[in-house]
Amino acid sequence: MAVCVSLTFCFVVYSMLLVAVPVYGLELGASPLMLGVVLSSQYLLPFLLAIPLGGVVARHGGRITLLAGALLMTAGLLLMQVLPGYYGLIGGQLLVGLAHLQMVLSAQTIISSLAAGPKLEGYFGWYATWLSGGQVIGPLLAGGWIHWVGGVDNLFLVMAGIALLGGLAGLALTGDATLGMSVTGKQTGFSAQASLMRRNTGVQVSIAITVAGMFALGIYGSYLPVYLDSLEMSAVMIGVLVSLRSGVSMVIRPFIPRIIGAVGGRERATILALCTVSVGLACLGFAVNAPAIALLSVLVGLGGGLTQPLSMVVLAESVRREQRSGALGMRLMANRAVHFLAPLMFGAVLGTSGFGVSFGLSGMFVALVAVVLLRLQTRHRDSEPGTPG
Repeated sequence: MAVCVSLTFCFVVYSMLLVAVPVYGLELGASPLMLGVVLSSQYLLPFLLAIPLGGVVARHGGRITLLAGALLMTAGLLLMQVLPGYYGLIGGQLLVGLAHLQMVLSAQTIISSLAAGPKLEGYFGWYATWLSGGQVIGPLLAGGWIHWVGGVDNLFLVMAGIALLGGLAGLALTGDATLGMSVTGKQTGFSAQASLMRRNTGVQVSIAITVAGMFALGIYGSYLPVYLDSLEMSAVMIGVLVSLRSGVSMVIRPFIPRIIGAVGGRERATILALCTVSVGLACLGFAVNAPAIALLSVLVGLGGGLTQPLSMVVLAESVRREQRSGALGMRLMANRAVHFLAPLMFGAVLGTSGFGVSFGLSGMFVALVAVVLLRLQTRHRDSEPGTPG
């Protein structure tokens, strides 16, 4: 409960930025490519430092690293508030991105040690449900604020207060969450993760799911507000449509174990989820009215709601306990690498080809990863859960 509440506040802030940063960037007159640079900056430090931070979480425990992340997030938001323009925006994005990574890595490490099998699927499902709740609330708050005051004035200050609430919720963590363990660089460092990636099929499956899912959600979150703004929709409507995807994900995530059972297992559930995301994303740039965009957002929400909890469960069950923080760090490194590259790639294509082609190619990329995942899953059937690699 403490992890879920703390990370909900964290994701409220994160999702508010998905609306506030593009709108602020447009106010500054950013080109599509410059906007891609601004949106991608949040994921640069997490990409570089995710694996080392996994070792930090393992050594010091989830509680203290989660609290430190909340304070760092607050500092980044205050920097955006007091330093206007691109310097404050990019500098604050760098700090918020690192803080967000640290809080997520701490939370996932804590949860992954609680259970296994369907029970762990349920825990990660509820964890992801709370995060989706934060992602629903955040765009609504940001869109409402921008509409109310006519811009992003003092919005970053409000976000800083919400980030502090996340840190306060983390103070309630007790038990194993407060304890670290003795680990070496050979267990958590880059070479250890490279070895896992080469030899452990479960880790490969988890990373493939993460790459596809995060690419889709990164494009959706970063450029849907820009697309809606180009259609001359209001800030409130932008907030509602951006929140819709998270709302759908939130509704289905408590039922993940039942959905997996109904479709015939994790493998089928994962492929169906990625196909749903692919269709929703590919068609998004051709929709020109709110009902059509809402329907496609529902498709993205249905698929995205399944992919990320499943990737965490597969990874947690594929490695030993002392390897989990480092392996989760590697997964989040792949996550942030995709988040860093996707807006840049999308921005470059958008500058020459328009939204229809850009969203269409993005959907095709997700479908291609789904094909690769089918091959990995065939290999994974022959790998027993818990294989240390």
